[in-house]
Amino acid sequence: MPESTSGAGCTTPKRLLTQNSDLKRIGVFNWTLPAFVIEMPDGSHFNVCPQASACAPLCYARVGAYRFKNVRAAHIRNLLLCRDDPAEFETRMTEELKHNRYAGKWIRIHDSGEFFSDEYLLTWMRIMGNSPTIRFYCYTKEISRFKRLVANDPPENFLWCYSLGGKEDHLIDLATERHADVFPDVEALIAANYTDQTESDLLAVLSESPLVGIPANRIPHLLKKQGSETFGSLQRARDKKLREKKAGVDRDFTLAL
Repeated sequence: MPESTSGAGCTTPKRLLTQNSDLKRIGVFNWTLPAFVIEMPDGSHFNVCPQASACAPLCYARVGAYRFKNVRAAHIRNLLLCRDDPAEFETRMTEELKHNRYAGKWIRIHDSGEFFSDEYLLTWMRIMGNSPTIRFYCYTKEISRFKRLVANDPPENFLWCYSLGGKEDHLIDLATERHADVFPDVEALIAANYTDQTESDLLAVLSESPLVGIPANRIPHLLKKQGSETFGSLQRARDKKLREKKAGVDRDFTLAL
């Protein structure tokens, strides 16, 4: 398959799917976008992760190798393709997945980035439907979008895990719905009765328990910023402050009447 140019005039590589070191170890391929709010080549800004909240300042995909110029350029190329030319993206991804290297494998959608629109999520669902011998999984903070478009009639080869630290955490039933929380270390997640997925990222969707614990990446300044909290507890504290602020504004407005 030769290189092609997206509708945004940006050349994309021969293969769309890659493998980082952790996923390669377990035989998983991945599709990657930039994380959170980024500057596009035309100077505009785009939020790839609309529901990101408490997780954003602690996101591993916004530091280290993800900031290398060539890595960021590759991720932006991917975004330009799937955002600005979704039909071309669907065609190319569907064709690529026909290759024998992917038969019986797992594809992680987004080791960075998110399902930023209904159209983009539905495009992936069609790709899955046309790739029945391949299994797909993801983490997502797009809770309402998934419950509206996916949960009632998911592709048979697609599993997902909701991810705490976003604006829609309150829509997750933490007792019954599969979700992941990021803890400062393994000891903390075990103490909270979460299942450790360190051995394999696939445990996020295959473990018996719906409570998936992820130890934070060992990035010193992010560990310091997170402290003893989890992404979920940080979001709950943030949500509480927003509720209190709103209640104060409403009270002041009522008193002013």
